[in-house]
Amino acid sequence: MQRIRKSAEIPVPFDLQSLVDSHEQPFVVIDSEYRIMAVNSAYERAFGASREQAVGQPCYKISHNNDAPCHESGEDCPHVNLFEVGQRDSCLHVHHDANHRVCQVRVTAYPLYGSNGELYMGELIQEISAPEERRHNGRRMVGKTAPFLACMDQLKMVAAAQAPVLLQGETGTGKELAASFIHNSSARREQPFLTVDCTVLTETLFEAEVFGHARGAFTGSVGERVGMYEQANGGTLFLDEVGELPMSQQAKLLRVLESGQYRRVGGRGHRQADVRIICATNRHLWDHVKAGQFREDLYYRIACLAVRLPPLRERLDDIGVLAPNLLELISRTMSRNFELTTDAVEQLKQYQYPGNVRELRNILFIAATHCGSTGDIDGATVAEVMQIHQQSRTQPCLNSSVETVAAAAAVAAPGLPEPDENVSLNDVEAQHIRRLLQTHNNNRRLVAEALGISERTLYRKLKRHGLG
Repeated sequence: MQRIRKSAEIPVPFDLQSLVDSHEQPFVVIDSEYRIMAVNSAYERAFGASREQAVGQPCYKISHNNDAPCHESGEDCPHVNLFEVGQRDSCLHVHHDANHRVCQVRVTAYPLYGSNGELYMGELIQEISAPEERRHNGRRMVGKTAPFLACMDQLKMVAAAQAPVLLQGETGTGKELAASFIHNSSARREQPFLTVDCTVLTETLFEAEVFGHARGAFTGSVGERVGMYEQANGGTLFLDEVGELPMSQQAKLLRVLESGQYRRVGGRGHRQADVRIICATNRHLWDHVKAGQFREDLYYRIACLAVRLPPLRERLDDIGVLAPNLLELISRTMSRNFELTTDAVEQLKQYQYPGNVRELRNILFIAATHCGSTGDIDGATVAEVMQIHQQSRTQPCLNSSVETVAAAAAVAAPGLPEPDENVSLNDVEAQHIRRLLQTHNNNRRLVAEALGISERTLYRKLKRHGLG
């Protein structure tokens, strides 16, 4: 009987580049001195560095735009762990994509051994969020801190499931943006993504808007209406501030979650739709359950997969990448280019942001409005705007109206009339919105973007101030 030779005895002179190119996702080989030995085509496309540019260069320089290894900047680094213990390692990381934008990735490091026994690191890079998936009305989810990356990792994992999701976070943390990310990262990405603002719908309106109504169901219903749940068939329905739902509507939501069946207002038969539900709240929902204000059975149904969005004060170091991204959006809105100086970014990090990312955007908008002709926003400008901003606060409440505060700051800013201490913040807000309407020729979308709020929220403010 012929003896079968062990595979280890068979010389296999693989070409390193062809082996690396066999990976469909970005893959790079790095030595113990952080030098890149090989990259594949997927890496070149994702990060905009050709193999001629990358090979021989330090990995932290090419992938991170850093001048020193990542672990010296406080980031987790699989390189250190792998070369110390020689075992596979994985961590969340930040890279820069082909457009020089920050992107969040999961890095998995594999030990590779050369023919001489020398240890190398094979690095597989999986984007937590692709650029097109991070976008929602021009906005992107960006950050580099551990709390943010951990949150992104959670969002990516829940996206792969079909169960309901509950997003929990303070006002301004980006819950609608996170819901959009979940949808765009799921198998439902090609189907509709619709949003229901539970704070603006009355008890009767909620049922008609979500489930639709039959002809003649109530006074004024001259025809049939297809509800948002039916419109979202195959896709995702996002219920923002679900904690505001009255108990009677909570029961109807529970029924549709359990069976997928619903009935139009005034309709006779039940209908069926395949819809994934994502809910969001800034409330401590379990406290409302204990107080008898929210159904316990519904809570357990919508909180099957729960994700907490960290407040900005827990990830202040993200401002270095978050603020330029927000300013990019402001630049497009105002048709003018703005840039933050290094001292401006450091100044922005000195504040706790009870209004979170939305409040940061408002501050940046005011600073942009009143910076010099060069478009450079320096530390002195930011410090002045933030001083006025903080002085404008009358209530240090986590869920206070940051739009009102921002409006007050804008009125007090250089070039505008000095604030009257007898004028209410409500009047100040109305004045600021009126000014923005004039600036943007009554384009409500642009005004909403300038304020950092949704068009629905702007509509409510216009009605309240008699500007609609």
